[in-house]
Amino acid sequence: MDSQPPGLDAVQVLAFDMFGTVVDWHGSIVREMRDRHPQVDADAFALAWRAGYRPAMARVMSGELGWTRIDELHRLILDGILVRFGLASLDEAERRDLNRVWHRLDPWPDAADGLARLKRRYTICTLSNGNVGLLTNMAKRAGLPWDCILSAETFRAYKPAPAAYLGVAQTFDLAPGQVMLVAAHHDDLAGARACGLRTAYVERPLEFGASQPKDVSPQPGNDLHARDFLHLADLLGVG
Repeated sequence: MDSQPPGLDAVQVLAFDMFGTVVDWHGSIVREMRDRHPQVDADAFALAWRAGYRPAMARVMSGELGWTRIDELHRLILDGILVRFGLASLDEAERRDLNRVWHRLDPWPDAADGLARLKRRYTICTLSNGNVGLLTNMAKRAGLPWDCILSAETFRAYKPAPAAYLGVAQTFDLAPGQVMLVAAHHDDLAGARACGLRTAYVERPLEFGASQPKDVSPQPGNDLHARDFLHLADLLGVG
């Protein structure tokens, strides 16, 4: 077993980011778009849809929009890009069903088995900007064995707002240092560390597809750096 930083034996809850960390949003959207609309550049479509994610959340966090679930934000972004990709003729039913592709995202190959191992020792939960219904449908379809589903919707605060990270600790009546955020995004992990949570980075080099591989080199600050969830279980000594 790889050595680990001191103090991790106090961790009781592992909270997981979802999009890109547990599930392959890019590959899933590309596969569905190629099946539904083969004339569309599916890679570009997936990237364009995701590119609207942060600006849309910023509108909520700034107060420009009232509290709005990710399902509705995804739909706003979708409606804004359909013309660009020649899909303006999609009717309401088609748009609604396409928007629910975010409920049908496929997990990374190691996700279900890795989570099952980690669950033997830890309480495992989501901490995602996705809404509760989306996360529940995704878990049901993908066989993700969560003990609890927590969301920005639960706390009415999108990450990296402190209320989201601290909300996990408060939910389980724990100190922040007894919770570890697991994520494939350094900004998310930095937000968690600023609130006193422990952090584990997981490599997802193909999050944005093979055409845009991510730099997954270790960065300072995280307690653990894992190749995937199975490696994370090894690092935490979970057999």
